[in-house]
Amino acid sequence: MFQIIFLLSLFLSISNASVQDFCVADLKGSDTPSGFPCKSATTVTVEDFAYSGLIEPANVTNIINAAVTPAFVAQFPGLNGLGLSAARLDLGPAGVIPLHSHPGASELLIVTQGHITAGFVSSANTVYIKTLKKGELMVFPQGLLHFQATAGKRNAVAFPVFSSASPGLQILDFALFASNFSTPLIAKTTFLDPVLIKKLKSVLGGSG
Repeated sequence: MFQIIFLLSLFLSISNASVQDFCVADLKGSDTPSGFPCKSATTVTVEDFAYSGLIEPANVTNIINAAVTPAFVAQFPGLNGLGLSAARLDLGPAGVIPLHSHPGASELLIVTQGHITAGFVSSANTVYIKTLKKGELMVFPQGLLHFQATAGKRNAVAFPVFSSASPGLQILDFALFASNFSTPLIAKTTFLDPVLIKKLKSVLGGSG
């Protein structure tokens, strides 16, 4: 009998223990490797857990004929500490998201309109490419170079989902040609012709 009472008391004490269900980001605080500090629970509302910023298509009138609209923790504070985020990918005809990587997350791409050719390069330099149609998905492992491009002459839309509230982003072309990385060093490390490098820097706004 004593053991039953003891176990019941233990169960009740565990049930009544304080459990933190969420940590809505206080964006006035500093972002750290573990995320933003928590907003006071008394100021949290349902709006912190809903986001409408991905409804409208983005303007794709730019050099890559594409746009990415993020729903990361900075835009959607309710994601803080939950280990996931999302975005909207709009691709115009001939649109492309150049080779890039997410150092902090794997990516799951869900195509909702049109056709998209997507792929990634493994650390063994094996290339995996597939043309996806509406309703199909493709996964890109964390940190690997990958891309998405319109397949066909119509607009395409997809929604990437990431395994981090802050996945990070580095676009290879921009790292090389939109930065102050010097032309001689780029030529030396990539074997590209300096004339071509200077032309690409002039297009993307790089220097050096």
